Amino acid sequence: MAMSLWHVCILVLHLSLAVLAGRDFYKLLGVSKKATTREIKKAYRKLAMELHPDRNPDDPTAEEKFKDIGAAYECLSDADQRKIYDRHGEEGLKEGHGSHDPFSSFFGDFHFGFGGGGHNRDPEIPRGDDITMDLEVTLEELYSGEFVEMVRFKPVAREAPGVRRCNCRQEMKTIQMGPGRFQMSQHEVCDECQNVRLVNEEKLLELEIEPGMVDGQEYPFVGEGEPHIDGEPGDLRFKILAQKHPIFERRGDDLYTNISISLTEALVGFEMEITHLDGHKVQIVRDKITWPGARMRKKGEGMPNYENNHARGFLIITFDVDFPKGDIAESEKQDIANILKQEPMQRVYNGLQGY
Repeated sequence: MAMSLWHVCILVLHLSLAVLAGRDFYKLLGVSKKATTREIKKAYRKLAMELHPDRNPDDPTAEEKFKDIGAAYECLSDADQRKIYDRHGEEGLKEGHGSHDPFSSFFGDFHFGFGGGGHNRDPEIPRGDDITMDLEVTLEELYSGEFVEMVRFKPVAREAPGVRRCNCRQEMKTIQMGPGRFQMSQHEVCDECQNVRLVNEEKLLELEIEPGMVDGQEYPFVGEGEPHIDGEPGDLRFKILAQKHPIFERRGDDLYTNISISLTEALVGFEMEITHLDGHKVQIVRDKITWPGARMRKKGEGMPNYENNHARGFLIITFDVDFPKGDIAESEKQDIANILKQEPMQRVYNGLQGY
């Protein structure tokens, strides 16, 4: 009986420790305990896109899952909180250092480009101007994705001594001119508000170049635009501008490139490798004659699709043939003719048709 009671106590203790330990933030994000901050951010971004309630309207658990990964990101992306969590678990955060609202800050760091507009503003409240800035990115960054840190010196309203006139408006005022005589006139009425001044404050914004983003796509930061003393600030938008690449050209989700080969390779075949945008090698094998302008399509070697990174376009290769220069001996000419076994052919035609 004593042994049975002892086992029950041990079981209760294990269950209690499991409850106190809280959620496994590393498991929620699918990263190891040695993951870097950047790896944590990438994992969070990927999961947030997949689990966002706007994308899963039929899943009753979507909001809870989204909150879980939000809490995991909020903790593990902060070096101090991560140290406390690694030592004491989630309960350690709650007991000694308070828990953060997972929605309080990371919406300012990440933007989700779906849903019904995201940020609803009261049209009656004045707002500052929006700012649009060009952001040049490489094709490599658009292929693999990347985090870019931007320093924003933002004017912020801070209280200052004195008062100021605000909310000025025109109102009608009635004045008695004498017995039975009144006159209505229009005059300006203003409220007196706390004086404010604009102070430049430095803020670090982190922008994620997502795989498959397209040229001209905008990435907004809500409330990071120009301030308005009596209202809300505008938005800051970064416009993606793709730099020209020396090897690849992007058209939609497809990539295009050219390869020059010798006449010998064109006739007898060849093998070679192309270094892709992320460094992996693409094997090119031709065991038949390759004519100038011939094309090869490599499935799945194009750009990732922005909506579905598992889908990729084609890599389309056009071959150019580098013909030898100089003269060929008469005996060699005859040998070449015997090998090729082609009949003489001269044809004049309109080569511009179809262009």
